[in-house]
Amino acid sequence: MYKIIYMKADYEPWWKFEGWESNIVSINEYETEEQLNDGLNTVLEEFRAKYEHEASKEDKYYAFWTDAECEYCEACEDDLQIYHGIIVEK
Repeated sequence: MYKIIYMKADYEPWWKFEGWESNIVSINEYETEEQLNDGLNTVLEEFRAKYEHEASKEDKYYAFWTDAECEYCEACEDDLQIYHGIIVEK
């Protein structure tokens, strides 16, 4: 089983901090690696069209963001960047 996980959080997806699963927005499952690759290409094209910044690690973690999307953190008294993360699980 192959998966593409979409999460939205104030950190990049490769950090996978404790409780990161609570930030999952959606999970798409695929039977074959070919279906996974097609799904990933579609998702990456969609996110690249929406967000102005992109970073990736290990060909399985992708982070997208725009400078305008921030959230205020009272504990740290600062704005935190919001990231749209894609995680590929094989």
